[in-house]
Amino acid sequence: MDSNNDDALDIIITNVVATFRTRCHLNLRTIALEGTNVIYKPEVGKVLMKLRKPKITASIWSSGKIICTGATSEDEAKLGARRLARCLQKLGFKVRFSAFKVVNVLAVCSMPFAVHLIDFTVKNRPIASYEPELHPAATYRIKNLKATIQVFSTGSLTVTGPNVQNVATAVEQVYPLLFEVQKPLCK
Repeated sequence: MDSNNDDALDIIITNVVATFRTRCHLNLRTIALEGTNVIYKPEVGKVLMKLRKPKITASIWSSGKIICTGATSEDEAKLGARRLARCLQKLGFKVRFSAFKVVNVLAVCSMPFAVHLIDFTVKNRPIASYEPELHPAATYRIKNLKATIQVFSTGSLTVTGPNVQNVATAVEQVYPLLFEVQKPLCK
C-alpha cells in the first residue's frame, strides 16, 4: 500500500457458499413434512431449509448433496452445515457429515478514492474489461487466484473468489493498480 496512507482497507465478507455431502439418500418429502423452516420445491427436486443462527439457507437434494449460502465467514458456514446435518439426523436419516468445501466467497470493499475506469481498463487491457453499455463496473480477473473483481467508479469493489485468503490477496494486488488511476479530488 501507499506509504503515506497507512489505513487498512475494510474487506466485508457478505456471502460464503459451501457444499457438503450426507453420504446417504434423503427423502425430500419427509424433510418437507417433518422439518422446520422448510420450503419444498418438487419441480426442481430440492428442499430449501433455513437456519436462524447462523443465518444460512441450504438447498438439499435427494442424493445427499447440500449447498449452504448466506454465511459471513468460513467458520460460520461450517457451523451452519454441521447444524443442518444435525437437523437431518434428528429427522431420522443416517447422515454423516463429509466432503465439506467452501466453494465461493463474495466480499465488498471500498477504496478511499474514486477510480477512472477507462484509464484502469486501458492500462490493464488483457485482464480488465469495461463495457459501460452492459454493466457500470470494470471487471478484473486474476487467473492464478481464481478471483474476479468488479471495480466501480466510486471506488467500490465487489470481489468473488474461492476462499477468504484469495479474496484478501486479490484486493492487495489490485490496490496499486487502482491507486495509479484514482480521480483527482474536486476543489
